Amino acid sequence: MPEARDSTGSPTVRRRELGTLLRAMRNERGLTVDQVAAELLCSPSKVSRMETGHRGATLRDIRDLCELYGVTDASERERLVTLAREGKQQGWWQSFALAHRAYVGLEQDAVSLTAFQSAVIPGLLQIADYTRAIHRVGIPRLDDAAIEERVEERRTRQLILTGENPPKVEVMLDEAVLHRPLGGPDVMKRQLGHLIEVTGWSNISIQVIPYSVGAHPALESNFTILEFAGQTPTIVHAEGLAGQLYLERQQDIERYQLVLELLRDLALSPQGSVRFIEKICDMYASE
Repeated sequence: MPEARDSTGSPTVRRRELGTLLRAMRNERGLTVDQVAAELLCSPSKVSRMETGHRGATLRDIRDLCELYGVTDASERERLVTLAREGKQQGWWQSFALAHRAYVGLEQDAVSLTAFQSAVIPGLLQIADYTRAIHRVGIPRLDDAAIEERVEERRTRQLILTGENPPKVEVMLDEAVLHRPLGGPDVMKRQLGHLIEVTGWSNISIQVIPYSVGAHPALESNFTILEFAGQTPTIVHAEGLAGQLYLERQQDIERYQLVLELLRDLALSPQGSVRFIEKICDMYASE
């Protein structure tokens, strides 16, 4: 197992937590985004982006909003100030040239990640050579240095799995993932061996949806549901060739949660899935 890493919290998640609190306070006062923007002498988009966590709030913003919302409790003001400060910090992932930095920032502070993958093994469970095989065929093409940066990014992300309070990770894999020989038989043998190993960790569960179930409600999807502690709202991350999508509306979250429940019912049990992966791993070992 990789060495444990202490987590000091993700600035991405701190911004979202702060935004949730600010939106709740605005709604409690019966104010619109436009009204708040007029009082702060800023654009409505700035207020909206603070409330969604896409923009950090300055200490002056917090001071002005506390005055506007009538926040007089010293501890509540200090909590908002602390979240604003932590939201301005730089996460380790921001030093990497990644298209999915926002996702990594969310992943680092999640208490639960539930994923479905129809094409590849999720990054948190990839071995280095499997990651290399994925990025060697990507568009645009990456040189060796850029690929090694992706490998290092994956390795660092995976440290959350063995930290002081590791997230609960539940992964649903379409059987096709296990048969796609990325990197060749030896890489796949070691990659599937790693999957078998991590299923022995208390915080990780893997289930396989076999071909025999036929059609299922996520055939053309890859997504992760991330849940957080405190008041930070759940979010769904979906990805594809066209880019990444972050869903926060309650009806969208409930839809994906329903799909996951259906997938759990169709999938092999965690124990049956391990036996299934072992059989395929033995096939690669014999090649």
